[in-house]
Amino acid sequence: MNAARVTRRSLLVLAAVSLTAASAGPNADVPPIMRPLPAPPPAPRKVVTVRPVSYWAKVYLQSWDYQTQNVLPQSRSADSWDHYSLSYVIDANIAMFRATGERRYLDRALDWIENVIATSAVSSALHTSQYRDQYRGWVSSEGDLDRPGVEVPLYESYFWRYGTALLPAIRETRAVYSDPAYRARYESLLRFAEVDVFEKWYSRGADENVYRSRTHMAAHWAQIALNLSLVTTDPARAARYRQVIDNIDLHMPNVDSSLRGQLRRNPAEPTAYFWSDVWGSFRRPGQDVSHGNGVMAYAVEACDRGGRWTHADMAAFCALLTKVIWPGGRTYHAYVDGTGADNGWYSDGFVKLGRYDPAVQRRLDGHEVVNEQFAANMALNARLLS
Repeated sequence: MNAARVTRRSLLVLAAVSLTAASAGPNADVPPIMRPLPAPPPAPRKVVTVRPVSYWAKVYLQSWDYQTQNVLPQSRSADSWDHYSLSYVIDANIAMFRATGERRYLDRALDWIENVIATSAVSSALHTSQYRDQYRGWVSSEGDLDRPGVEVPLYESYFWRYGTALLPAIRETRAVYSDPAYRARYESLLRFAEVDVFEKWYSRGADENVYRSRTHMAAHWAQIALNLSLVTTDPARAARYRQVIDNIDLHMPNVDSSLRGQLRRNPAEPTAYFWSDVWGSFRRPGQDVSHGNGVMAYAVEACDRGGRWTHADMAAFCALLTKVIWPGGRTYHAYVDGTGADNGWYSDGFVKLGRYDPAVQRRLDGHEVVNEQFAANMALNARLLS
C-alpha cells in the first residue's frame, strides 16, 4: 500500500522496449502539432456501465485501519519527506468525501493536515535550515538529499497540492462551510496555506521554488495556486495565484516554454499527447509515466474547475492512457511515447481521467494495480459521471 515506495521503484524499471508503430528513433525530437488533434469520435449510443460509488467505497474501506496504523504517524512527523507519502491518503480521503458526502473522510483529512501544521516550526528555530526566516515549515533528513536537514520545496508542494484541495472541498459543501466549528478550522488552514506555504516559497525565490525545472514539479505549484485562487478573499493574493497559473500553463518566466508549450502529437498515436518533462525539450522518450501522474493531477483538476484545460485536452490524455501507456492487459509502458516497462501505478493522476469518459472508467474498473488512492478516485469518477 506504500505508494511512495511504488513510485521510486517504478523509476528503476527502465526496459528499452520500442513500439514498432513509432517511426522516429528513440531519442529523436517529436515535431510540433501543425494542426489540431483529431476530434474524438462521437460517444457510443449504448450506455457504458461502470462500477458504482458504493463498490469503490467498499474497496477503499479495506485500507481504513491500515491508514490509522501506518499512515497516521506520518502526519505527526516533523520531517517533510513523511508528508510526501502522506499526500496520497489526504487526496484519497478528500476524494471519498467529495464522492460520498460522508464527514468521516473529511474529518480524517482535516485532522491529519492539522497534525502536519502542528509539527511546523518557525524557520529561524530550525537550526539546519538554509533560510532561517520567520515563516513556518519543516526540514527533512531524507537520505537522498544532497544536504539533509534543509527545507525542501518539492516535498512541501507535493503534500500541499492536496492539503490545499481540502479548502475548495469544504467551501463548496454548504452544510460544512456554514458549521462554525468547521469554519474556524477552515479559516486557520487557509491562513497557513496562504502564508506559510505559498507566500513563503514564492518570496524565497519564485524561479527556483515555484517555476521548477521539470513539468511535474511546476504542476504541483499550479495546483496549489489553483486551489487557493478558488477560496482566497484577498484580491492581491488572488491576482498572484492567477499569474502563477497563467505562467505555468502558458509562459514560464524563466524558461522558453510552458505546460501547454510542451505538448506534441504522440508519435505512437495521433489522437494522444506527448510531452517531455524537460522544459524546451521534445526528445523521446519524453515524460516518465510515474512523474507524469503529477501533470495529470493538475490538468484534470484545472479542467474540473473551468481552467484553460479543456475536454478536448482530456480526450487526448485519455488516448495517451488507453492507447499508448496502457494498451491493454498487463502491458504498462514507462514513458509517454509508449516505450519501456513499468508497474501500472496510475493512482496519483491518470486514474482521474475516468471522470471524463465512461469507456476509460470502464477500462480502469478492471485495472489490477489498486491502492486506497486509486479506489477513492474511482469512487469520485463514478460520482461525477453519474
